[in-house]
Amino acid sequence: MTDVHWLFGDQLGPHFLTPGDDGAPARDAPVVMIEARSVFRRRRFHRAKAHLVLSAMRHRAGELGDRVRYVHAETYREGLSEAIGDAPVTVHHPTSRAALRLVRSLDQVRVLPARGFLVPHDAFRAWAGAHETGRLRQEDFYRWVRRELDLLMDGDTPAGGRWNHDHDNREPPPRGAPKLGAPRPYRPREDDIDAEVRSDLDRWERDEGIRFAGRDAPRRFPATRREASAALRRFTEHRLAGFGPHEDAMLAADPVMSHSLLSSSLNLGLLDPFEVVTAAENAWRTGRAPVNSVEGFVRQIAGWREYVWQLYWYFGEEYRQLNALHHRTPLPDWFLELDADAVTARCLATVLAQVRDTGWTHHIPRLMVLGSFALQRGWDPQGVTDWFHRSFVDGYDWVMLPNVTGMSQYADGGRMTTKPYTSGGAYIHRMSDLCDGCSYRPGDRTGERACPYTTGYWSFVHRHRALLAANHRTARAVQGLDRLTDADQVLRTNHRWDEHPP
Repeated sequence: MTDVHWLFGDQLGPHFLTPGDDGAPARDAPVVMIEARSVFRRRRFHRAKAHLVLSAMRHRAGELGDRVRYVHAETYREGLSEAIGDAPVTVHHPTSRAALRLVRSLDQVRVLPARGFLVPHDAFRAWAGAHETGRLRQEDFYRWVRRELDLLMDGDTPAGGRWNHDHDNREPPPRGAPKLGAPRPYRPREDDIDAEVRSDLDRWERDEGIRFAGRDAPRRFPATRREASAALRRFTEHRLAGFGPHEDAMLAADPVMSHSLLSSSLNLGLLDPFEVVTAAENAWRTGRAPVNSVEGFVRQIAGWREYVWQLYWYFGEEYRQLNALHHRTPLPDWFLELDADAVTARCLATVLAQVRDTGWTHHIPRLMVLGSFALQRGWDPQGVTDWFHRSFVDGYDWVMLPNVTGMSQYADGGRMTTKPYTSGGAYIHRMSDLCDGCSYRPGDRTGERACPYTTGYWSFVHRHRALLAANHRTARAVQGLDRLTDADQVLRTNHRWDEHPP
């Protein structure tokens, strides 16, 4: 008898049911899917995220028809028992340590290798083993992946003659233009399943005490393979060409710009990363997109996404506890509640409102507005990581633990990045229009109009001056602090936001 195969809610694409030499289920193997309410009791997720995940799971169950047993249960254990009793079941390697512990604790479950990523775990471990401890840099890994997969390569040479086209991809937004003018991204249409999900979420909040954050506007992200494929085509055919130059820029009225909006589809398993990077490479080879845009996008998938996935498992569970900067301050209520209306600083209010309304912003607002502010205020990195996990539609434990703990909050002391990522208001002013019309001035570090990012930056440098002075990439910041004639006043000015929104 063929074993039943268990599909988690982020394993929804056809490649999770394709037979292969990794012990994958037979083509006609029965499938079980479990919708566990305990997931939503443990964390206060963004309502749009809960909606997307449940919609995607229920749509996939509808596609599988009689092949699937779809169970609504309080926990995964209860759901599995109800669905198949103690019968044997297979499952592809889950994406979180908690889920992996669960399936390994069940004698009836056989865990298969992970799918939905480019590099097997053992291949990464072999690569990491050949590198000096503490030198697992993303750039080295990215080049290795490109070679291994023959991705965006011309023989032994990188496409376009360079591995890295960042120099061409760091332009500020066009001055005076409220929007970039990129073709619109793909937008799905809701259906009866979405209406059912929204009704259930209303009932959970009303009758079961399950709480959500943010707003559940009409669904903006794909919930089916068909929708995700259409979104990929729309991006590669109409938006990829303009992606590169302004990928690090921000515009208040244009939060999407030329970004792909494919991260949630990748992380739900609706798209396979290899098909995504292959489609991007094909756009360059057929002359539909320039190499700098294609390389910048491929770097996000084959470089950063894959790197983060591998480090999540390689670093181990103890990585979660790291706090090299000894930041302990709890996140304030206004931030936890996504209360953008409580915030005066236009950049932070704008980005927080984007998260509240959609559960998404692109990588620079995440790093240089949200993450940078948390780093400057000394917020607890575990709390910040959990907030990002809960608040973003593409947020999962494997995504946010390295991204936030390592890159954004520098809580690992440099195991993942070579310096803390934070800045004063001048960076935000240069790379966005978010300072326009703000009550604060990016160049002011004292007085009523002092920018909270500028004062926060100097306060951060002051607080960690010994660490920063010893790092060649940040030593100049300490030298700059020592040249300030009003440093004491700057630090006093910064204290005004310790208990109140900026």
